[in-house]
Amino acid sequence: MSKQVLLEDLPLRPFHVGVAFSGTGGQFSDGFVLGIIGIAVSMAAGPLHLNALWTGLLGAASLAGLFFGSMLAGPIADKYGRRTIFAFDMLLFAVVSAAQYFVTSPEQLLVLRLVLGFILGADYVVSKSLVTEYSPRRYRGRLLSVLAAAWAAGYVGAYLAGFAMRDIGPDAWRLMLAASGIPALLILPFRLIVPESPMWLMKRGRGDEALAIIRRKFGPDVMLSTPTEVPQQRRGAWSELLSPRWRKNTLVGCVFYTCQVIPYFALGTFAPRVLQALKVKDSFTGGLVYNILLFAGAVIGLVLVDKLSRRTFLIGTFYLAALGLAVLAYANFGPVGTMLAFGVFACILSAAANLEFVYPPELFPTHLRASGVGLAVASSRFGSAISTFLLPLAVQHVGIHAALGVCVAVLLFGGVFCHMLAPETGGENLSDVKSDNTTDDQPIAGERHDAAIATSALGSSKTRI
Repeated sequence: MSKQVLLEDLPLRPFHVGVAFSGTGGQFSDGFVLGIIGIAVSMAAGPLHLNALWTGLLGAASLAGLFFGSMLAGPIADKYGRRTIFAFDMLLFAVVSAAQYFVTSPEQLLVLRLVLGFILGADYVVSKSLVTEYSPRRYRGRLLSVLAAAWAAGYVGAYLAGFAMRDIGPDAWRLMLAASGIPALLILPFRLIVPESPMWLMKRGRGDEALAIIRRKFGPDVMLSTPTEVPQQRRGAWSELLSPRWRKNTLVGCVFYTCQVIPYFALGTFAPRVLQALKVKDSFTGGLVYNILLFAGAVIGLVLVDKLSRRTFLIGTFYLAALGLAVLAYANFGPVGTMLAFGVFACILSAAANLEFVYPPELFPTHLRASGVGLAVASSRFGSAISTFLLPLAVQHVGIHAALGVCVAVLLFGGVFCHMLAPETGGENLSDVKSDNTTDDQPIAGERHDAAIATSALGSSKTRI
């Protein structure tokens, strides 16, 4: 008789890589959408009659859409499953992206950017949850970091594409905006063949379907670890996330994510303008250095994410990024030194951004994972939308150094908060996730248990995860 192997203890297989790759489409598209808007809006300022207010609104629109998309998609994905949204949202994204080519007013573009952000917010939730729930524990960090690298590749690709297309004619900005749908269409066939998460199916009492997927994709000797008891009746997702049992994990997920992305998006979206304010005349070269080091940071983070503890990586990068940005804001290195300092800051923060894909899914159990990730994403996008909207106005009215000082304070707050409260999640079995506030008289459906459960338990319709 062959030895039983837990799904999370499998060696890395081509299927795992395929699931991670299929999740990259939304992340690449998100990076492209957010990266291209700064260049496209600067070119559309004349045709669309944009002032500083409209520039800020259009820069922040997709982030605001992400807020609402991730908030709504989380509970839906936890109740109805991950696969349907995961399989078809990129098709809708491509259609809306193409529609940007035909806009004739800033109001039309604002609506489309909000819709694009909404779709990407939903994709953030289901992509992270689905890739997490299929990934072996040993390789989870690296597989999820592939999504972070894809986001950085999209962001850098947008910058390069924008400057490559800027001289092709008066409608170049329209082509830039519409081009974001191309990677979404390319990834669509790969998504259609990814099945539903077995962990989610087990949690919903659909053990036969979960077992069929596991046997089809991994063989008859692979099984899920499941608790032996049937869980108690649960409250709604939001009330449970904010209950004493999960409140700390929820706050950590929201605060760390938000404090990372506020300077990331605010400074990255308008990198050429920031560099000009810092008296760097060659904004293209400065932006190129920024984006190259940003992508390098994503790769460095991918390498380090499973070599360091989650807490060490999280807290250390907060403090290093704050130090790098403080040097950029208050030291006078001249144009070359300023470009390099800006790039080093981008490298550190981009490496840290790997944790945005790895850490939140590990903070929550299966029945709350999509909702918890959705709330963390929504919180981060609310903060980044506000900061992206305010940055052009802040630079105009209080100066670049004061604006950068606020970003330094945000990073320091995030570092101190995580130093005090962030739990270590590296190496956890996903079905073992539980709150530090759980007591012995409060059994939950995520408590530690024997992993060696008979495969036949998977076939029971009453089995839960």
